[in-house]
Amino acid sequence: MDKILTEKNILEQENKLYQAIKEGSASMLDELLHKDLLFIIPSGEVITKEMDLQTYQDGALKIDELDPKVENLNIIGDTAVIILTMDLKGKYNDVAFEATYRYIRFWKKFNGGIKVIGGSGIVI
Repeated sequence: MDKILTEKNILEQENKLYQAIKEGSASMLDELLHKDLLFIIPSGEVITKEMDLQTYQDGALKIDELDPKVENLNIIGDTAVIILTMDLKGKYNDVAFEATYRYIRFWKKFNGGIKVIGGSGIVI
């Protein structure tokens, strides 16, 4: 692991996250998300890591298409802030959806790697 955060290693983590979301892999997400994660989902509800993982374990969220476009990436010490838009198409609780979302995500470097500590997503 690099001693400092770089744009390259944050984008690598983002790509792992996209893969985990597309595959519905709770185990991959478990590695990428910090145990104390807080995230605001598009409905406005605040979820924890456990709640997010449960969505994938239950199969409630299925993503068919995912097209991310990074808008900004700032590295501040051991933390990175990334803003991106993402075209998503899939099903949530068997209800189809297709929309463009804007996300902000916070990645932080720990001894065990780089993990998501928080974020938010909205429909745009």
